[in-house]
Amino acid sequence: MKPGGVFDPDGLRDSIQKLEQKTVDADFWNDRENAEKVLGKLKILKNRLEPWEILKSDADDIRELYELGVEEDDESVESEIKESISKMEAEFERLEVLELLGGKFDSNNAFITIHSGAGGTEACDWVNMLYRMYTRWIERNNFKLQILDMLEAEGGIKSVTMQISGEYAHGYLKGESGVHRLVRISPFDSSARRHTSFASVYVSPVIEDDIEVEIRPEDIRIDTYRASGAGGQHVNKTDSAVRITHHATGVVVQCQNERSQHKNKANAMKVLKSRLFEYYQAEKEKEQEKHAQEKKDISWGNQIRSYVFHPYNMVKDHRTKCETGNIQAVMDGDIEKFIEDYLKWNRTGGK
Repeated sequence: MKPGGVFDPDGLRDSIQKLEQKTVDADFWNDRENAEKVLGKLKILKNRLEPWEILKSDADDIRELYELGVEEDDESVESEIKESISKMEAEFERLEVLELLGGKFDSNNAFITIHSGAGGTEACDWVNMLYRMYTRWIERNNFKLQILDMLEAEGGIKSVTMQISGEYAHGYLKGESGVHRLVRISPFDSSARRHTSFASVYVSPVIEDDIEVEIRPEDIRIDTYRASGAGGQHVNKTDSAVRITHHATGVVVQCQNERSQHKNKANAMKVLKSRLFEYYQAEKEKEQEKHAQEKKDISWGNQIRSYVFHPYNMVKDHRTKCETGNIQAVMDGDIEKFIEDYLKWNRTGGK
């Protein structure tokens, strides 16, 4: 399947056959890490091909049932055919979305970082709300979540970085990159005035070790500091948190979820590698403005989506024009429609 191209079952079968041949090699399990990667790729390819084959088989069965009903003038099969067609339509829509995920790293796990922008305490609360929205979506889709870094602040969260693990995590979430705008009556304002807050969301793929991204020691600065927390027994007594700054690009990543400085550094380097890969790809393709969403001002005029709680209820994506009045469902993680519409919009080149 090529991005935006035609479904190629023969190509998928050929790829599956080649990977299956690797699994029967005598030394396949000598390198367990590589073996697990091969099996993971094999599972993804099979999960892509087999549902379409089942759907085709179901369509053939319905056609035969219809022809038999016509031949024997048996109207009793009508309800069974209608029910089967309805189920097939739902499955077709699900598989159609998967076929929009044809990018090189769409099947990868994803890093997602949320930063507060203009709005002070309001913006920190807005980051907390977005964090909850995405964690609810992750739960709905049975993905796994790992917090790599969280900087708490008065009223909520200043910034948070997460790793989301699951099939096509990056493909589904990549359209969430950009500035998210909130309009509401502030719960922090005693005068009950309307406030506008901003937060940036940045999504990048988890890059495997076989992708080369050169990071020289002289190109980065590594700072350690004491991890923040809720206070009391939660505060680390050592400088275990790690912040890495890449001089040439200005990309900054940090991790503090582990008690070990060594583990935090390893996680931070992994995130940095992912972010730099996207940065250089964007530069190479002359589309840095499109991909490096985090470099944009987190303020007016740059938002990709608005969430309005007052004077009316509406969530609207400014790229795809997708919108809904059920804002509570969205904040509870029901963002599938926004994801699907972005994938369709992106396939047509943003038209």
